[in-house]
Amino acid sequence: MERVNPAHLAPPTGFSHAVRAAPGTLVFLAGQTALDGSGRIVGDGIVEQFERALMNLLDVAAASGAGPSDLAKLTVFAVDVADYRRQAREIGRVWKRLVGGDYPAMAVIGATRLWDETALVEIEGIAVVR
Repeated sequence: MERVNPAHLAPPTGFSHAVRAAPGTLVFLAGQTALDGSGRIVGDGIVEQFERALMNLLDVAAASGAGPSDLAKLTVFAVDVADYRRQAREIGRVWKRLVGGDYPAMAVIGATRLWDETALVEIEGIAVVR
């Protein structure tokens, strides 16, 4: 995959402006929250919940034959975007530890609530398996 970040745009921080994927199989990853194996949301804050949701997404991706470098597009839904921004450095550390230094095309969208009322964040995505 090629990350596309035109020089005339503001440099992206924690995302890529675009990702051009070589031919492959698209894998659509359903929204993942911080659910544990018993169906309970775990983690008191957005950083902990982001980490668990991202781990769940990566587990689903792996079960579909996709690795972290195959992530082309992610959407993060947060019930408190201001808190997400305040915790951005720590969330970035979690990302780098679990995924690495490559970023897919990403967006963070504020949501009034998620399916599970105790969820603070949900992550969905698209991967391209080559």
